[in-house]
This record gives sequence, structure tokens and C-alpha cells, in this order.
Amino acid sequence: MGCLGNLIWFICGGFISGLSWIVAGCLWCITVVGIPVGVQCFKMAGLAFFPFGKEVVYGGGTLSLIINIIWIVVSGIPLAVEHLALGGLLCITIVGIPFGMQQFKMAKLALMPFGSEVRMK
Repeated sequence: MGCLGNLIWFICGGFISGLSWIVAGCLWCITVVGIPVGVQCFKMAGLAFFPFGKEVVYGGGTLSLIINIIWIVVSGIPLAVEHLALGGLLCITIVGIPFGMQQFKMAKLALMPFGSEVRMK
């Protein structure tokens, strides 16, 4: 399911999701202080392009919490709303439910990307 799922995912919404993460990363990289945040956005774009066969492990400490709070205010809410909307549209059909669930996974990640780690299953 991994390779075929990723191919169908990329065509049916993964490209838009990954592109959104790349745009957010480029905007964060405009300032020197925002470069670490932009690099994390680029890592999450890779997950948004091809999410099947990967899992997200949440962790982190105090610094991750502080950065996540700033992230939510600046970029997290628009990305999360986008993923929720695409997930809702994909869940309309039975065939689209696995893809919608991936969008919901990305919505959660859009609110808390720092301190999280992407691992292969």
C-alpha cells in the first residue's frame, strides 16, 4: 500500500499539502531567526508529499512547547484548517477515507510540528 498509496496521495491532495508546507518554510526562512523553523517546515513537507509508511512520534521539551505556541499563532492554524478541509472532502467517499485520515494526521502535526519526529514504519 505504501508506494501505490503515496502515488495516489500525491495526485489527490499531497502536492497541495506539501506545497503549503514549502511556502510556510520559505516565509520563515526570510529572517535569520526563523531559519530553524523553516527547516522543520521543509522536513514536514516531505511527510506531506509522501505520508504512507511513516509515523509521527511526538515528544520534545520546554523549548519545543514555546516554539509550538509561536508557530500556532503565526502559521499553524492556517495549515491545520487546510488539512482539515481537505480531509473532510476526502472522507466523503469510502475510497478517500484512508487519504482523509492522512490529512487529519497532518492537521495534528500542523499544530505541533516541533518536538515531533517522523519515523519509517
